[in-house]
Amino acid sequence: MKRLSFVLKSALTVIAVMAMISLFWTAAYFITEAMYARFAWQPQPLVRQIITSISGFFLFGISMSIVGPFIRKRERVFWKHLMDAINRIAKGDFHVNIRADWGERNHPFTELVEGLNDMAANLRAMEEMRQEFISNVSHEIGSPLTSIRGFARALKNENLPYEQRMHYLDIIETECIRLSKLSDNLLRLAMLDSERYPFQPISYRLDTQLQSLILHCEPQWIEKEIEMCVTLEKVVITADEDLLSQVWLNLLHNAIKFTPNGGTITVQLQQQDNNAIVTVSDNGSGIAEEDQPRIFERFYKADKSRNRAAGGSGLGLAIADKIVKMHQGKISVRSQLGQGTEFIVQLPL
Repeated sequence: MKRLSFVLKSALTVIAVMAMISLFWTAAYFITEAMYARFAWQPQPLVRQIITSISGFFLFGISMSIVGPFIRKRERVFWKHLMDAINRIAKGDFHVNIRADWGERNHPFTELVEGLNDMAANLRAMEEMRQEFISNVSHEIGSPLTSIRGFARALKNENLPYEQRMHYLDIIETECIRLSKLSDNLLRLAMLDSERYPFQPISYRLDTQLQSLILHCEPQWIEKEIEMCVTLEKVVITADEDLLSQVWLNLLHNAIKFTPNGGTITVQLQQQDNNAIVTVSDNGSGIAEEDQPRIFERFYKADKSRNRAAGGSGLGLAIADKIVKMHQGKISVRSQLGQGTEFIVQLPL
């Protein structure tokens, strides 16, 4: 479609130029003929043709000198607005929106303006994400540091009972562990984003990996008397085993964390066509519908108070989503408040 539009536009331009040339040369012909009759001069055909051509160029030049300034002025205004917008973007102001009033949708200036507006919009979105990221990191780091500082001051009290002193030390240790996990997750995310993380796919049994990780988490779900229902088909996959283990551990830890005592967690693995489908579901409190589209965003917490009490930072699902996408797969969630949550991971074999 674009090629056809370009061909038609080029053809119309050529026709317009030829029509203008014909018009000016016709006007030059009649003017020179009138002059010959006025002065009773009959030059040779070659001289007559040269005079007509020179007159045509002269008329064309006069017309362009009259129309040109208006066209150039419009172009100068356009380039001034464009350079002002580029300078604003260079200084960090991404709230730029240039009006494209050239009439033609496919005009080069219109396409240039739309491209610049799109670039400014993308940069603005990235800047908002950066600001939100910095704010979230500051909050996640500041909260445990404030807690550590407060309890460290309390420990200076020499009359503090031993049991209370041990309790304060446990809190400080917990907050330090939380900071360490946050630091590790931020580093892991940065490496995944930069694509410098070593990606080493191998062929291995996915069902064996899931079974091993479920047993690894056994002390946690046994402590909460959770019933673990596991159905694993034999599936061989080519993927980075270490990276995918982070996905499964995150989903398992979340399921255990937010499933009540005596609840049920179901883990299933099946092969559909050329894909491995892993589902991890629980009968916990569930996730609100309005929160579900954002749970894979960094630092987003569907239940901030619950997540903080459980020690989460809101980065686990963002890391899982990134790893799944590195494997050309997809991860999704289905959940209802009060009925539980189900995560579905689809990976190509």
